[in-house]
Amino acid sequence: MASGQLSRAEALACSGCRHACHVMLYSDTKTQLFGRIPIKHIVLMQMRFDGLLGFPGGLVDPAEESLEAGLSRELLEELGVTLPVSVEEHVESCYAPTTSPLITHFYRKKLDEERIREVERAAASTATDHGQEVLGMVRVPLYSVKGEEGGLAAFLSHSFIGIARSQLLDSLLCLGLLSPGELHKALTHALKIHTHSTEDLKAALTLTEAKRKHT
Repeated sequence: MASGQLSRAEALACSGCRHACHVMLYSDTKTQLFGRIPIKHIVLMQMRFDGLLGFPGGLVDPAEESLEAGLSRELLEELGVTLPVSVEEHVESCYAPTTSPLITHFYRKKLDEERIREVERAAASTATDHGQEVLGMVRVPLYSVKGEEGGLAAFLSHSFIGIARSQLLDSLLCLGLLSPGELHKALTHALKIHTHSTEDLKAALTLTEAKRKHT
């Protein structure tokens, strides 16, 4: 089977595949950064144990539980709260032909602002996976600061797991949380930031290599 998108039914009919479910939790907000920059929307992601950004969720066995029940179980472990997820909130299923074939299922769930703040509090205080599989929940900054290179552009320049970055970008556009123009501008600056970061890493590597040879 080639890599690509599948319907939910096609994905569940796939034999010999592992399944992983993840969800983007988001809400609207009227709060402002520094009292002057509208935040507009709260979108949650997480810093994973491997240092990569991703969405909350994990592996699910459809032979033992539904995709949605498995995702809710994973959310309880990672976020410390019970969040039921419905079939209607399913967005896409994607097949990745790796050595151990994996199908990823992506969901979007909108919460009210108080509920999403509750999730953030619980994730840092009661979630069993906090500090282990999950190093912390983070908000996606949907705004620009410091001459357009701070905020969303800087966030997008980081490393993401699998297709999480494209899932985030598609969601921001599909839900109307950002305009195509705003996203294009942020990505343009993100690419510049990534280039500068690569140069900094090369310089650091050269420095440590020189020190290593003298020890």
